[in-house]
Amino acid sequence: MIYWNKDYHNMKKNSIAVIGAGKWGSALHFALSQKQEVFITSRTPRDVKNFVDLQTALECEYLVIAIPAQEIRAWLKENFVFNGQKILVASKGIEASSGEFLNEIYAPFVPEKNIGFISGPSFAAEVIKGLPCALVINSSSKKLYKKFEPFFPNFIKTYYSSDVIGAEVAGAYKNVLAIASGICEGLNLGKNAQASLIARGLVEMQRFGKVFKAKKSSFLGLSGAGDLFLTANSTMSRNFRVGLGLSQDKKLEDILEELGEVAEGVQTSVAIQNLSRKYEIYTPIANEVNLVLLGKNPKDSLKDLLKS
Repeated sequence: MIYWNKDYHNMKKNSIAVIGAGKWGSALHFALSQKQEVFITSRTPRDVKNFVDLQTALECEYLVIAIPAQEIRAWLKENFVFNGQKILVASKGIEASSGEFLNEIYAPFVPEKNIGFISGPSFAAEVIKGLPCALVINSSSKKLYKKFEPFFPNFIKTYYSSDVIGAEVAGAYKNVLAIASGICEGLNLGKNAQASLIARGLVEMQRFGKVFKAKKSSFLGLSGAGDLFLTANSTMSRNFRVGLGLSQDKKLEDILEELGEVAEGVQTSVAIQNLSRKYEIYTPIANEVNLVLLGKNPKDSLKDLLKS
């Protein structure tokens, strides 16, 4: 069921707002503001240009929603009414409680032709400095892509893909693999081991995606290999830093408190393990990450991974 309000007179034509003022939402607000006025809102008021309340933001014709995957269903139920808005989803993950992908969570609230999903290698800290990057807008509607494309600044190259599920799997899975890579780094296993882990992780990600009808090309492009190589190779990645902390025998709650941000890979690992059991998918790296997050010694996980 689509929550549809046919009274469009309150919608501000050609206006755009970012919902979510975390690091990624703020970076997108900065980037999109290079060409036009862009509003931004969040749960807590921020002292930033064009900050507005949620109601004002929701009246915009174009929305970029940067709310964490584990929180979005509750937020939509509580706050969102479809008024013909065109939406870009700027978060990555799989809901741990249901195993649903983001497009499935949004489906009862937004028609398929009105929604797209951002993917690709993009650290917020670099985007907010205006450094060049490339992103993919994934949607069943190329018309939607054409609507959003002009909003992006010259330093962000955008591409179109219709493979929504491929982008979703890649964007979620790479966060779990980044935790594994951080563990590898923290245990000083060397670059050979790390490269092997990332390469096998890419194969595992593709194997998982195939079950959900994802296209192979998505895993070899920006959404898959591009984002994975970035996230699994840098301390700028929150999920990579989770892995580093786990390798040092830190408690997960202490790591997350130290981060002060959401590390989507933690909950996504639960969802992947549940889905891999349900559909009988071979996902050894993701499974070991989940076990380490539950308290298994990373060195024991390494031994078991080498045997699998």
